Amino acid sequence: MTERVLEKLSILSDAAKYDVSCASSGSVRKNTPGGMGNATGMGICHSYTADGRCVSLLKILLTNHCIYDCAYCVSRKSNDVKRAAFTVQEVVDLTVEFYRRNYIEGLFLSSGIFRDADYTMERLVRIARDLRQIHRFNGYIHLKAIPGASEELLHEAGMYADRLSVNLEIPSEMSLKKVAPEKNYASVYKPMNYLKESITEYKAEKKVSKKAPLFVPGGQSTQLVVGATEENDFQIMKLAGNLYDEQKLRRVYYSGYVPVSNDPRVPALGSAPLIRENRLYQADWLLRFYGFTVDELLSEDYPDLDLDLDPKMRYALRHPGEFPVDINRDPYSRILRVPGIGVKSAKKIIRARKFGKIRMEQLRKLGIAWNRAQYFLTDGGVPARLLEKDPALVEGRFLSLKGRTDQLKLFA
Repeated sequence: MTERVLEKLSILSDAAKYDVSCASSGSVRKNTPGGMGNATGMGICHSYTADGRCVSLLKILLTNHCIYDCAYCVSRKSNDVKRAAFTVQEVVDLTVEFYRRNYIEGLFLSSGIFRDADYTMERLVRIARDLRQIHRFNGYIHLKAIPGASEELLHEAGMYADRLSVNLEIPSEMSLKKVAPEKNYASVYKPMNYLKESITEYKAEKKVSKKAPLFVPGGQSTQLVVGATEENDFQIMKLAGNLYDEQKLRRVYYSGYVPVSNDPRVPALGSAPLIRENRLYQADWLLRFYGFTVDELLSEDYPDLDLDLDPKMRYALRHPGEFPVDINRDPYSRILRVPGIGVKSAKKIIRARKFGKIRMEQLRKLGIAWNRAQYFLTDGGVPARLLEKDPALVEGRFLSLKGRTDQLKLFA
């Protein structure tokens, strides 16, 4: 690796850290005889697959030159930062070299927009094509789908990439116009719609013929920047819910805004607290895996997620009439709603009660978080710790316990 390439790597890997949509879950691409790598092995950007495996990705920008001047973006054209750009061959060589040294198992490649969308997208596609066809690389590839790029280039990208992401960035078009006047939602939704339809078509074809080619097997994702504009959590989660339902996105990622300048277009909100970003991910998880709806977690009266309590606990405290849940009689969907009980624990409870009645004291052995769950459960008799008539008392006790735990963490 030359000194110049090393310098480019330092600049463009640092610029890429602001794009968080790089999880490598959802794709299975097997190796072939004489090929190199696969998208299913164990895992310098660390990401995690759907089953919890760690995967290391080379996460870089092709360039941080950009024709746009988005107020929230460190790579915007008016920002005084050091610029660099890889050639197609340099990215290919880096990926192959890093893989052979066992540094990485895949590539996450985004880019600033230089010249125009097609010019940029064509180079991203060339990198993926050369890796697949020339080097027979079967590892994970995640490409950024550039808004405004032609359908022909998007289709070719889908033939080589495991996942494509089209970033909405700002949670409302009105706010987008304020901080990125050159952009609009139409340019983002157009490639999203094309990819959704194409993925559906190829899945149908795959059911008919096992020899049908893969097309974006890991689906598509997007990123929302949190805190650069004034949208509340209810607006953000409503948008995320619509993206899951209508666009069939595999993931929506939330990136807490990091101030990169004193641009007057960005409100003086400071950095979005990391806990807010974490709460959005928790709420997102409840939508995707726990059967909750956005309207159950947030509303016009409660537009923001609680920074002290996770969304599931807050839901339970606001709906005391939904509890206690009977661990011996209630269905799986109801057990999932108990704070402190996850998907695995709920399934264990369902399996265990086939062999006899479960007692409250047995629940600890099934892996539930007893400190949270104890207030909302019954085994058919009197609930052990439920304070149904005074949820505020439960909240106070839980926050007190949480406070002591946080203090212990500070001293540890």
